[in-house]
Amino acid sequence: MAVKIRLARHGRKKRAIYDIVVADARAPRDGKFIEKLGQYNPNVTPAGLTLDNARALHWLMVGALPTDTTRKILSVEGLMYQKHLQVGVVKGAIIQEDADKKHEAWIDAKSKSREERVAKLNLGKTDIRNAALAAETKKKEAAIAKKVDAEQALIAAAAAEEANRLALANPVKVDVIEETSPEVTEDTSTEEETPSAE
Repeated sequence: MAVKIRLARHGRKKRAIYDIVVADARAPRDGKFIEKLGQYNPNVTPAGLTLDNARALHWLMVGALPTDTTRKILSVEGLMYQKHLQVGVVKGAIIQEDADKKHEAWIDAKSKSREERVAKLNLGKTDIRNAALAAETKKKEAAIAKKVDAEQALIAAAAAEEANRLALANPVKVDVIEETSPEVTEDTSTEEETPSAE
């Protein structure tokens, strides 16, 4: 009997949650299984994963074959590397203490790397959210400024039209004052002769 470690689908439409199970290769995907090892939820970021590492390693060591997706999941959890080290221990190529130290060092390095990626992903989401908010605010401010300018233009046009209407209704009479040239008046008075001193 071929035993596989695979995913069994559960959850609602387009929001699947998967159980990680050990099952006979001939059994249906969501049907009978031997043992449930954990659960995988790809709907959240980072993906949610609960896994019984000891039981998963046991099944790997006794020959259960993981499917491609479960192989990646087990690899991320460090179980494929741990299996590789345990095979070395069984063959006598390495002692158990060295295998445990190597596995712990690998887990520490991967967890730091994963934390950095998650932090960058969350930071990226925050930056994107802030940039979108700033763009939306800028767009709203531009729309408000445009609306205020349009209102000011309408008010100015209405004031000009009102002034024109008043000018046409009450024409201003302009009196033209003709400039008169100063008349030269002739002096008709006679000069009195003054006796000259002789």
